[in-house]
Amino acid sequence: MLAAGRGAAENTLQAYSRDLASARAAIGPLEQADTAALGQLDLKWAHLAPSSLARRCSALRQFYGFLVDEGLRKDDPSNALPRPRTRRPLPRLLEHDEISRLLQLAEDEASEGSPNALRTLALLELLYGSGLRASELVSLPAAALPRDAPLLYVKGKGGQQRMVPVSSRAQVSLSRWMAVRGAESRFLFPSRGASGHLTRIRLFQLLGELAARADIDPARISPHVLRHAFATHLLNGGADLRALQMLLGHADISTTQIYTHVDSARLVALVNARHPLGSQRE
Repeated sequence: MLAAGRGAAENTLQAYSRDLASARAAIGPLEQADTAALGQLDLKWAHLAPSSLARRCSALRQFYGFLVDEGLRKDDPSNALPRPRTRRPLPRLLEHDEISRLLQLAEDEASEGSPNALRTLALLELLYGSGLRASELVSLPAAALPRDAPLLYVKGKGGQQRMVPVSSRAQVSLSRWMAVRGAESRFLFPSRGASGHLTRIRLFQLLGELAARADIDPARISPHVLRHAFATHLLNGGADLRALQMLLGHADISTTQIYTHVDSARLVALVNARHPLGSQRE
C-alpha cells in the first residue's frame, strides 16, 4: 500500500518495516494484537527518544488503519498506543560567513582544475544554491542539466518531480565539472566505476573533509545542514513560504514552517513595516 498507493521511497519502506518488526518482537503477531498488548509498548519502548517512539507509533497506526480498510480486522486497537509529545527540533545552521568560507575554499581548490575539486564545488553549489536533498543530488541524471532555462528537474520523495532554479554560479560550476567529468555515465556525478552514482556516504565525507580544511567542525556540516541554510537564508531574505515549500519539495507546508525561526527583531520590523497600524502612533 505504501509503495503502490502512496509512492513511498525505498528508505521509507525500510523504516516502516523495521518499526513493525520491532513491535512484533515486543508483543507478538501484530494482526492479532489487542488494546492490552499495544498498551504494553509504553513500557517496552520507554527507552526510546520521543521522536523515535512517535515514528514507531505512527507506523502502527497506519498498519492497523490498512487492516481495517482491507477488511482484515473489524476493530482498530491503535488508540491504546503511547502518544509521546514531541517538538520538532530546529535545524542546525551555518552562518553566512561560514558558507562563504566553504564556497571560497572550494572555488580556490577548483581553480587548479582538479576533477575532484571541480566536482566538490559543483556539489556544494547545488546543495546550498538549490536546496537539494542528498539522495536527490547524488542520483541526478546528466539529462537533468538545464538547457534553455536555468531550471533543474528533480525527482524527490515518493517519485514526485519538481523544478528548482540553478543559480548563475552553479551553472558555471556545472559547466566546469562537465568539461572534466569524462565518464560515460547517465549520472551527473558518477561513481568511481562509472556504473552507478556517487553515494550519499561519499557526499558526507567530501563535505566533512572540505569543512575541516576550512576550519569548520565537520560534525556541524552535512548535506541537510546546507539544505537548511538554503531555506533559512532565503526566508530571511524575504522569500514567500509557499514558494519555499515548492522549492524544497515539501508535501505539507507545516514541514516548511520550521524555517520561520527568524529573530524577533526581524518580526517586529516586519509588523511595523507591513501592518496598517504599524506606522501609527498613539
